[in-house]
Amino acid sequence: MRRDEKMSRNELRQTSAGAIGSDNVFADLGLPDAENRLLKSRLVGKIGEVIEKRGLTQAEAGRIMGLPQPKVSELRNGRATDYSLERLYRLLNNLGVGVSVVLEELPDWTRGEVSVRESEPASEREPSHSMGM
Repeated sequence: MRRDEKMSRNELRQTSAGAIGSDNVFADLGLPDAENRLLKSRLVGKIGEVIEKRGLTQAEAGRIMGLPQPKVSELRNGRATDYSLERLYRLLNNLGVGVSVVLEELPDWTRGEVSVRESEPASEREPSHSMGM
């Protein structure tokens, strides 16, 4: 591959030490729906991070999210196959985490990708000004 060619997010990178995986372990393993699996794993990871950061028990987190404790345990153990992305968004919202979806048209019409990124902490952000509508 030439240096000026853009490498796909799911391609293996060849180095002198051998092949290095892509940014998506699910794609590297050849699993179907790899991007969706990666997105769900990131969302579930954030749920676990918030539960831990706030010092919540699984029962307390379940009450906040509207789930029984065994379902919280499943999520904490990475089992998210029964959850849609929309439901994971709602669970995060219930925990006080805002979720934003940004749509970006690519100028060269290449295939887009799904990604998750953390925003900067609210204490470091510029204050937002509401239009009062």
